[in-house]
Amino acid sequence: MKRKAEDNLDERLVKKKAAVEANGSTRFREGLLQQADDYHKQYVASEPYKHGVIQDLLEPQLLRNVRAEIHENLSFTPKETDIYRIHQSGDLANLDGLDDSSLKLLPSLLALRDALYSPSFRNFLSTVTGAGPLSGRKTDMAINVYIPGCHLLCHDDVIGSRRVSYILYLTDPDQPWKPEWGGALRLYPTVVHKREDGKEVKVPSPDHSVSIPPAFNQLSFFAVQPRASFHDVEEVYAQNSGSYDEGDGSRFRMAISGWYHIPQEGENGYVEGLEESLAEGSSLQQLQGTGDQYDRPQPHMHTFKDVYHDKQEFTEPMLSEDDFEFLLKYIAPTYLTPDTLESISNSFSDECSICLGKFLSRKFSSSLKDFISQQEAKDLPSAAQVIESETAWRVARPPHKHRFLYQQASEAKDDADLKDSPIQDLLRNLLPSEAFRKWLQLATGVTLSSYNLCARRFRRGKDYTLATGYTGDESQLEIILAITPTRGWGGDDELADDDKTTEKPDTAKDNDATNTPSKDNDSEEPAVGGYVAYMASDDADHESNDGDGHSSDGVEVPPDLSTGARASRSSAPKTRSNKADPAVYKAATADGDEDDGVLFSMPACWNSLGIVLCDKGVMRFVKYVSQQAPGDRWDVVGEFGVVPDEEEDEEEGECGVGDESATQRSLGADQIIEHEESETEIESSINDDDDDDSV
Repeated sequence: MKRKAEDNLDERLVKKKAAVEANGSTRFREGLLQQADDYHKQYVASEPYKHGVIQDLLEPQLLRNVRAEIHENLSFTPKETDIYRIHQSGDLANLDGLDDSSLKLLPSLLALRDALYSPSFRNFLSTVTGAGPLSGRKTDMAINVYIPGCHLLCHDDVIGSRRVSYILYLTDPDQPWKPEWGGALRLYPTVVHKREDGKEVKVPSPDHSVSIPPAFNQLSFFAVQPRASFHDVEEVYAQNSGSYDEGDGSRFRMAISGWYHIPQEGENGYVEGLEESLAEGSSLQQLQGTGDQYDRPQPHMHTFKDVYHDKQEFTEPMLSEDDFEFLLKYIAPTYLTPDTLESISNSFSDECSICLGKFLSRKFSSSLKDFISQQEAKDLPSAAQVIESETAWRVARPPHKHRFLYQQASEAKDDADLKDSPIQDLLRNLLPSEAFRKWLQLATGVTLSSYNLCARRFRRGKDYTLATGYTGDESQLEIILAITPTRGWGGDDELADDDKTTEKPDTAKDNDATNTPSKDNDSEEPAVGGYVAYMASDDADHESNDGDGHSSDGVEVPPDLSTGARASRSSAPKTRSNKADPAVYKAATADGDEDDGVLFSMPACWNSLGIVLCDKGVMRFVKYVSQQAPGDRWDVVGEFGVVPDEEEDEEEGECGVGDESATQRSLGADQIIEHEESETEIESSINDDDDDDSV
């Protein structure tokens, strides 16, 4: 029976090959395959790198039938990582493995796949791109659906044997896609830098230069080029509240996307060892030509005075009267009392992370909120070059790592609006001060040696940081001072609202992920992003597919984190590759506890301080801020060098986020420390003899 089944499969494959060779060319627009030279001329003249766009690629009725089969017979998996949010089908290369009854439901989809990988079209595409022979055996394609809020961030598609990337749009043929709906394929130019050793490094610019909106029966394609073919997919924008646009129900960006690979063994054009050498070459190029020195912002690490590297020399830091007087200008008084500091320290020693609500004093936080609200009310240029020439903000780059606006302590010295702003006050005065260093050491129990500070503004519909691992050999203490004044970010975004009396908000429950995308998204709470997440990872190396069928080093985002339902958390880490398939959402463990690799998370919110002790390998990122967000996301972040303590490394309770042997617990709203007494009462207890209200 087994032999008979194998014979039947072989017979089917032979028939398939014959059908593909006979009928492949008949599916395309009449005369298209004879126009390869014309399209090649357009291709080589294109900018910012060689790419092509072909309108009316195939028989329209074939694609209409494909759309109908997809809607009736296929389901989609919602996927989200740091780099994308999409709904995706399974790999269409597996269609041959379906039984006859299943294949009968998808005849048009099967015909489309066979046409795209037919010898005639592969030869056509090879001629247009000049990329060389393309494999017909290794098919690599999937159906992706973008509904409002879905996006794919900047990357270059380089993985393994990929040679040409493509996207075939299956948008509504009866309602043309409008560019203002978003969803465009956007291409990024690169700037060539020459290093001291004479080697050239290409770095993508923070702004795209070409935007290709979706259109029914349109094919967009380009040869995959290491550190050159950078692109993203613009967010599909939701309908503005209170407005009506005819055709809004068609904001359903469906596309078939994938790659053509180099020929495989047994195919014409196969070169033994080429796939291995390409993989090695791309990896080597990534390592040798990363161009980290061209990243912005560059860290400005400053060393504290009187750093004690010997435990015997170090004594417990005590806050002097001058320290209290200084810190009271900025910090809520309750966080300066011995009892509160002891409570923070005990909690932090167990968890190695903590979130402190209502951290800044009312007077300073009020001034800060007024300033940020005024900044958001002003028009801001969109182009990076204009922003940097007309404002005190700088634009973080390269976009395949991060993009946001930032200031460091020296950035705003010539700008009258910003040089004396509350943000610069934090950067120049509070956070680098010896008094704050003492407070932070008391709160965490670690000795600090150095600091690097940065204020960040994440614009709606533009900004993010992709997951990067902490690479230092010694632990690093990181702080996130969340200062986003707008509400509506999901989860506990109103946790530290100065105007609310509720001290401890409820922790939202996890949300279940849906299995199929819906055109009517009004009933769902929009996932607006903007949260910061710390996640465990390991060093395993796996390929993955991203949101438009592209390469990604993305880390998987659990559903409750995506919607903002999780305020902050420190759970038992589940190590996973940062290149593992993000489509696989791991089930809960047998005892019901989630094990999703999230070590700490914090939504965009107002006046909260997150503190995290990082170990080597921990991944952290700020999720892309959706156009649907209620405003921009603001924070001030700091990285503090930690003096290693070899004695405590061997003691129980020594911790570090990312240390899987450390005790990890749930860090929910009940562990978010907030002051319950009025600032006036607390201040009076600190300075009994001082009648001056300095808060």
